[in-house]
Amino acid sequence: MATLIEIELVFASAKRQVLLAFQVTEGATVADVISQSDIHLEFPEEQIHELEVGVWGKRVGRDCVVRDGDRVEIYRPLQIDPREARRQLARAGRTMGMPPDS
Repeated sequence: MATLIEIELVFASAKRQVLLAFQVTEGATVADVISQSDIHLEFPEEQIHELEVGVWGKRVGRDCVVRDGDRVEIYRPLQIDPREARRQLARAGRTMGMPPDS
């Protein structure tokens, strides 16, 4: 009998985020997790199978084997470098937490 392990899968679009917790067979890869989650159905506008992935904040290949308790993350490309965004806000006299009208 195959051993099941607990994992999480997270993805955030510009409008919403999803965290899925489920079980996969021990020895499953990141690609297996993404495929079994059907997350592409939640975000049909995203090219989920082309985006970079990671486990606990560390970028990994899709062939990386997951372990019990891992959190698999799917990363969207950055629209702007965070340092450049902070520079632009500073020039405008604002900070990251301020609403645009401030």
